[in-house]
Amino acid sequence: MGRKTTISLSLATLFSASLAVLSACTGHPGASDPPLSDRQFRLEEFFDGPLVARGQFQDRFGTVRRQFEVKINGVWDGKTLTLTEDFVYEDGSTEQRIWTLHKTGETTWEGTAPGVIGMAKGEILGDRFNWKYTIDLPVPSADGPAKTTRVSFDDWIWLQSENRAFNRAYMMKWGVTLGDVSITFEKL
Repeated sequence: MGRKTTISLSLATLFSASLAVLSACTGHPGASDPPLSDRQFRLEEFFDGPLVARGQFQDRFGTVRRQFEVKINGVWDGKTLTLTEDFVYEDGSTEQRIWTLHKTGETTWEGTAPGVIGMAKGEILGDRFNWKYTIDLPVPSADGPAKTTRVSFDDWIWLQSENRAFNRAYMMKWGVTLGDVSITFEKL
């Protein structure tokens, strides 16, 4: 191998490593971020009853790829919070996801839904809730039925008022951010 080939390989390796570091360092909220208000997020209160949510998926380059509306019916029975989510996408396709969540401590939650790998884990941090999970997510396909891809979510929901919350969910695969989902929840 000549010196020119070695330099080219070294530059290619450096460029690849730089891209990996940059994509891993995109700004995401963190547990140490200060609260935005003195509100206390009580998941079992906010999500108990009917809600409507509107949102969109945006890829890592900022292009909006899908928009949707979700009708949510939440039921808190004192131990379990069940969220039935009925999605309608802009192309007319639909999807239903039913989450079953359990309060595991004063500020901690865990839960599952069809397609979720293992157990989703969450923590309330004052006026926000952080929810992390891995899921086999249906992806629309132009050439037939939807396929699935395994992705991880780092979900952040901020309580903005008694009846409104804002959600930003960062979608990752192999540690690289693919995009994010922005959703506004409104209690009915």
